[in-house]
Amino acid sequence: MGGRYKLLFGISLLFLLLDSCRGTKVGVCYGRNADDLPTPDKVAKLVQLHNIKYVRIYDSNIQVLKAFANTGVELMVGVTNSDLLPFSQFQSNVDTWLKNSILPYYPATKITYITVGAEVTEIPGNVSALVVPAMQNVLTALKKVGLHKRIKVSSTHSLGVLSRSFPPSAGAFNSSHAFFLKPLLEFLAENQSPFMIDLYPYYAYRDSPNSVSLDYALFQPSSEVIDPNTGLVYTNMFDAQIDSVYYALMALNFRTIKIMVAETGWPSKGSPKEKAATPDNAQTYNTNLIRHVINDSGTPAKPGEELDVYIFSLFNENRKPGLESERNWGLFYPDQSSVYSLDFTREGAVDLTTNANVTSLNGTKWCIATSKASEMNLQNALDWACGPGNVDCSAIQPSQPCFEPDNLVSHASYAFNSYYQQNGANDVACSFGATGVIVNKDPSYDNCLYMTVGGVNKTAASNTTAIASTSSSTQNEAFTLISSFFLVTLLSFLSIIGKF
Repeated sequence: MGGRYKLLFGISLLFLLLDSCRGTKVGVCYGRNADDLPTPDKVAKLVQLHNIKYVRIYDSNIQVLKAFANTGVELMVGVTNSDLLPFSQFQSNVDTWLKNSILPYYPATKITYITVGAEVTEIPGNVSALVVPAMQNVLTALKKVGLHKRIKVSSTHSLGVLSRSFPPSAGAFNSSHAFFLKPLLEFLAENQSPFMIDLYPYYAYRDSPNSVSLDYALFQPSSEVIDPNTGLVYTNMFDAQIDSVYYALMALNFRTIKIMVAETGWPSKGSPKEKAATPDNAQTYNTNLIRHVINDSGTPAKPGEELDVYIFSLFNENRKPGLESERNWGLFYPDQSSVYSLDFTREGAVDLTTNANVTSLNGTKWCIATSKASEMNLQNALDWACGPGNVDCSAIQPSQPCFEPDNLVSHASYAFNSYYQQNGANDVACSFGATGVIVNKDPSYDNCLYMTVGGVNKTAASNTTAIASTSSSTQNEAFTLISSFFLVTLLSFLSIIGKF
C-alpha cells in the first residue's frame, strides 16, 4: 500500500510543469474544533513539511491567514453559516469583511476560493435561501477590488442534497431544494465555479454493511458494481457517488459545471460498533484516494476528468460532538505526530515506473536524505523527525557514533531512516516533504549503525552516508518523453496567447 517514491529531479520538474498547466489538486481540511491544537504558525510549518499545497479552512481566522502568508499554500476560506444572514442582507457587511479579513493578507496568503455556507441543506429552517444572495454579495465585493477572476466563490453540500444516488445514472437533486439549487447552479455556471460536495463512503458502509462491501468503500479492486442503466462498472463507491452528482447536474442541463470534493476521508478510531474505523482502513482509503485522483483516471461516466479533493481532516478534533469516530478523522494528533503515514507528493502517489524503489537481494531498504533538498527543508524535516516524529536522535549529537560527518544531510539521513524503520519501512514514511529517498545500500559506517525493521542494525564497510543515486534509463526516457510533451503543449499555448 502507498505509492512508490521517485528519486529524480527530472520527475519533480515534470510535476512542476503539470502544476503550471493543469492537474488534480489534493488538499486537506484544517478544522479547529478542539482545545489542544498547535498554534497556526506551527500548523503552517507542519503543512509545508508534508508537502501539502492546498488547505481548506472553515472561517477567515486572522491568525490562520497570517500563518500561511508566504508559504505558497493555497487556501480555501469559509464564510460560516452564522454569517449567512448579515452577508445576504447588506452588501456593506460583505465589503467590510473583505476589507478587514481578507485584503490585508492577500496576496501574501494565497486565497483561491471562498465558500459561502456549508452543508446548509442539513440545517433546520430556511437557511439555504440565504446562500445565493450571500454568494452574490461576496462576488460583488470581489469585483470591486478586481479579484473576482482570481478568487472563486462557491458553497459546499452534503450528498444529502440528492434525493437519489444509486444507481449513479439515476442521480437526482432533491426537489425540495429546487428553489435554491437552480439559482445556485446558474451562479456557478456563469462564474465558472465548481459545485462542491462532501463525500463519505465510510458512512455508507457503516450504516449499511450488508449492502456495501468494505473493499468497495476502500477502493479495493476485489469488489465491483454495475449500473444497470448504463452498463458502467464501478470498482469503488467514491466514483459512484461522484457520478451520481454528475448525472444530477446533467439532468438539470448543467453540463459544464465542474465538481470538487470539499471533504472526504476515513476515521482512524470509533466506538465499539464502528469496527471499520481503524488506522489501517483510514490509511488505505486516503492513500488509494490520492493515487486514484492524481492519476487523472476520472470516473466511469467521466473518464480522464480531473477532480480536486480535500481530505478531512488535518487533526483529530476533541470537541466535535457525536460518536467516537467524529473526533478521530485527523491525519495528525495535536502533538503533530502522524496518526498514520500518508504521502502528499505526486512522486509518491503516481506510479510512473516499475524500478523506482530498488531493494537489496534480501529486500531490506533504508531511507536517507537527498542531497538535492534545500538546507531549510532538510532542517525542518530533521526537526520534525527528532521532535513530533519521536525519533531518538541522540546518536547524532556531539561525541556520539553518528555525529561525524557533521553535516545536515548525514544527520537527517540517520533520523529519516530511524523514523522510516519504526513505521514499518512503509514507502510513505520516507516522504519528509520530498526530502527523503529510499535506497537499497546500507548507509551504516564505522560505528554508526542504521537500524532496519525490528531494530536490527547492519554494519557496512563504507564510512560515508549514502546519497541519492541516479535513475534507470527507462525513467529518464519516460521523463524526457512526458515532460517534452507538456513543455511543447505549454509553449504552443503561450504562442497562441501571444497572437491576441
